[in-house]
Amino acid sequence: MVVVSAEQIVRHAAEQIADGKRVELNGVAAELGLSRATLFRRVGNRERLLGLALAWLSDRSLKLCEHRWTDQYGDALHTPEGELRCLKQLEWYGIRAATNTGVRRLLDEEPLLAIRVLTDPFGTVHPGVREAHARLLRRDAEAGGFTPLLDVDDLAYALVRMAESFFYADVIAGRPARPAEVGRLYRALVLGDASRGVSHDP
Repeated sequence: MVVVSAEQIVRHAAEQIADGKRVELNGVAAELGLSRATLFRRVGNRERLLGLALAWLSDRSLKLCEHRWTDQYGDALHTPEGELRCLKQLEWYGIRAATNTGVRRLLDEEPLLAIRVLTDPFGTVHPGVREAHARLLRRDAEAGGFTPLLDVDDLAYALVRMAESFFYADVIAGRPARPAEVGRLYRALVLGDASRGVSHDP
């Protein structure tokens, strides 16, 4: 008998979201050969599964952005144009996260649920994103890339909440989503420099 782990369930759901498919417990259970009761015991209800899957996608996107930096710039702290490593990585990550087709479809079809799952401070997505921001900021601050004007954890919280307000502006404020603006705003908050334009390089 093949045992399907919670991690495998989450990854399957994440791949469904990325493919623009609707995640339903009955469908996931059937596709993985599990009963709904077993699925529920391992990953919880639909909202929790969505949160775990979105957190998995978020983590994967951030790792891809870190690998992208290493491939392009190695261990450098700045790009040749002077852009700080953590800010460039977070800009890439933010644009990937905000323009992900599957996530946008979830926001369009179930906006209230999607916003709750993506931004809940006690959920699985927001805390992980905030911790990732803090880790990258702390790494570059310790390497001498910048001097934080706030506690790094507070700065990470401010950056993530600001990014959410721009990424999901169409849902939470009835304004057009503007993910490309976030990189410039990040630089303003972290470095006090909003003069450098956004690269628009996802």
